[in-house]
Amino acid sequence: MSAPARTPHPAAPRPPAGPAAAAGRRAWLARANPAAKLLAAALVAAGLVPVVDPVTSGIVLAAALPLAACSGLRGAQLAAVGLPLLVMAAAIGLVNLLFGQEGWAGALGAAVRLLAIAVPSVLAAVTSDPTETADALVQRLRVPERPAVAVLAALRLIPLLTAQWRTLGAARRARGLEAGANPLRALGVFLGKAFALLVRAVRTGTTLAMAMDTRAFGTGPRGHARRSRWRAADTWLVAGTAALLCAAHLVSLAAGTWQPLGIGG
Repeated sequence: MSAPARTPHPAAPRPPAGPAAAAGRRAWLARANPAAKLLAAALVAAGLVPVVDPVTSGIVLAAALPLAACSGLRGAQLAAVGLPLLVMAAAIGLVNLLFGQEGWAGALGAAVRLLAIAVPSVLAAVTSDPTETADALVQRLRVPERPAVAVLAALRLIPLLTAQWRTLGAARRARGLEAGANPLRALGVFLGKAFALLVRAVRTGTTLAMAMDTRAFGTGPRGHARRSRWRAADTWLVAGTAALLCAAHLVSLAAGTWQPLGIGG
């Protein structure tokens, strides 16, 4: 005989639902303040651009890669984001190996440095909500509202432009303008779609600017509907990035591999 179903007590705590629950389910890196992630990425770029040795950049890259597990991205999403970076790094390394004067060490240093700078920046971009990014830019980094909202509008328009790109392709296929296996014709089709997309982007931007002007945007101080919260984890993220950079430079100096930009080994 099965036991009767228990009715929950009215005073019993109920599981969270709605946006709060969604925020609680977000990965650690996605919950971090976008301003902290941007500051950390900027610190990495500022700390690695002046050096070209692979050891300093390799230490930073080795510390940044595990953050991908805290980003909440799935395997296919990580592959879509990471594959272009690997291709670019391989291309940079190959060019430096063939035409550079530093040999394989210079080629490896250039490739690793590119990845070490790009990975934190890409993770910061793909794990940040556009609206939260605009709020953080204005409230935490004191960026003027016009460029901050321009960044928000650009990020919001990316999915729209992607949909318009697919629509242009479908329209051209319906008109029999497929390239087939001809690479020259494919280039022509691509350039035609790119020009049409550029025209649509300009029109969309003009419409958006007119809508913002009609709402008196930029004519005076404005309030904020959302508060950009800065948590202790955000402070630790920025401080940890600075400590990691210092440690990477010290290890490279101790190993005798530290090489600043513009000075050959």
